[in-house]
Amino acid sequence: MSTALKDTTDMKEMEALHGNLITPEVTWAQRSSATDREKNHVFLTISVPDVSKDKIKLDIQPTHLNFQGYSESKKGTYAVKLEFYAEIDPAATKNRHTPRDIELVLQKKELDEHFWPRLLKDKNKVHFLKTDFDKWVDEDEQDAVADDDDYMSRMGGMGMGGDGGFGGIDFSKLGGAGMGGMGGMGGDEEDEGEDDEDMPDLEDDDAKAGGAPPKIEEVE
Repeated sequence: MSTALKDTTDMKEMEALHGNLITPEVTWAQRSSATDREKNHVFLTISVPDVSKDKIKLDIQPTHLNFQGYSESKKGTYAVKLEFYAEIDPAATKNRHTPRDIELVLQKKELDEHFWPRLLKDKNKVHFLKTDFDKWVDEDEQDAVADDDDYMSRMGGMGMGGDGGFGGIDFSKLGGAGMGGMGGMGGDEEDEGEDDEDMPDLEDDDAKAGGAPPKIEEVE
């Protein structure tokens, strides 16, 4: 495993060695369980297009993750360090390399029915970290996921080669069970500025329309 990065000095040394440093976008979602370790984990996706397997350094420890990957097209090194909210079990990590990103499933060390309130130890927002809405389900909706979508039962061990142990999982099926509320999805780290720019102000729209929004009738 690679040596852990020290935030300031080592990053400067990396920049001197590898040139341009790029912080990749990271998306995440989670599941929780008080009884089943295979259903008590974090989904993590590091977006690093055009980074080959032999140019990747991935160091996963109980309290943090360090990633480095050199991009030929960008002529720079993607680098990110994540200090987790709580400990994980590195030996149980699953991962897969694709032409676009690195996908990981990190198993939480402590069994707990409740979600982590955020991914990172630090409460401060970071611009590169976002919620993965394709994989997210609400804490109280986890049991509503169909048995056919229990991807963990089909996963293999740690490995970057081939399908990386993900066993042909259809990740598009991981979300969709209860998107309302989004409790515990760790909004502290989301880049709210970018998302808010694209979202209209609902209250302003109602005012312009000259009254309250129309009622939605339930269909039995």
